[in-house]
Amino acid sequence: MDSFKHNGKAALNKKEVFAVLLFYFLFAWLYRIVLWYNGRRYEDGGFWGWLDLKGFWLASGRQYAFLLLASILIWYLGFYLLRKNSRNWQMTAVIFLIPILSYLVREFRYIIIDSLGENRLRGTSTVWDWYIPLLFLFIQFGCFFAYRYFLENERKLKLEGELRQAALKSELAAIKAQLNPHFLYNIFNTINASLPPENEKTRNMIAQLSDLFRYQLRASKKELVSLGEELEFVQKYLNLEKERFQDRLYIDIKVSQDLMQEKIPPMLLQPLVENSIKHGLSSLIEGGTISIYIFKENGKLKFEISDTGIGVKDKNAVFNKGVGLTNTALRLQKMYESQLELVDNAPNGLIVKFAI
Repeated sequence: MDSFKHNGKAALNKKEVFAVLLFYFLFAWLYRIVLWYNGRRYEDGGFWGWLDLKGFWLASGRQYAFLLLASILIWYLGFYLLRKNSRNWQMTAVIFLIPILSYLVREFRYIIIDSLGENRLRGTSTVWDWYIPLLFLFIQFGCFFAYRYFLENERKLKLEGELRQAALKSELAAIKAQLNPHFLYNIFNTINASLPPENEKTRNMIAQLSDLFRYQLRASKKELVSLGEELEFVQKYLNLEKERFQDRLYIDIKVSQDLMQEKIPPMLLQPLVENSIKHGLSSLIEGGTISIYIFKENGKLKFEISDTGIGVKDKNAVFNKGVGLTNTALRLQKMYESQLELVDNAPNGLIVKFAI
């Protein structure tokens, strides 16, 4: 489920950092060999003279160290600080930053070399200390953008496979749910009719359970339902859970009446609520509170499902434990390119957030 986490993250992992350092090291040695051969240094030092470490550092190693410094600054300013912006913004920033930082780092290198009294290119020859870094950095960051595109494409292919698998599971679940549903309704009605009049509470519970099955069947045939319908379904589910938990379960739903006609995918909230009860509250003797807060902000419908349960330490592992959160995350990703966000509730418990 990595596709639902850390989106927009600009950090590099250890393997990527090692690859960048190796990239610089190899190109520095290649540049050293070119300078060694072009300067006919083999006449004095022999064929293996290009392996001299001091010569490597003075000829090319130091220059590429400064290039690495420029690269780090470009990455920080163009990627890390703009990690929440689009790729086009990042590419534009990098294109502008490369010549600016190449020039500044070159001048900084000249100051150090001059202070040490060492030789460097002068006059019109300094253009090579401008051209080579520009070419190298543009190639480097071109490779970087291509690498990012490759990773994103791999993630999309993996996500498409997961979505197909989830769709197949949903289709199978829908087929199972449609296996003679009228038989279930008839059984519920028969049970209701067999109960004596004084068992009104039991009659009501069976009626609500029947409504849950009816809504699930109807929702399986629709792409979208009203928020009011979905909340009515969730409320009936919570009522049945409250019969089980009694005074150990508290329910708090805050939704403006103006939002009740908003359209959302069916069966979107119930898996999240069930997850909060099953993994957050069920093990607590004193129980706790399930809160549902839905509001509209900046044109988006925002959802917060929270509990006062035991909380979750490893939030990344949650998606691997059950199908409820996983399928909900897949649906949000597919339909809205939205992510499930898991944060700690205060003083304890978990909050699940998302927007559509």
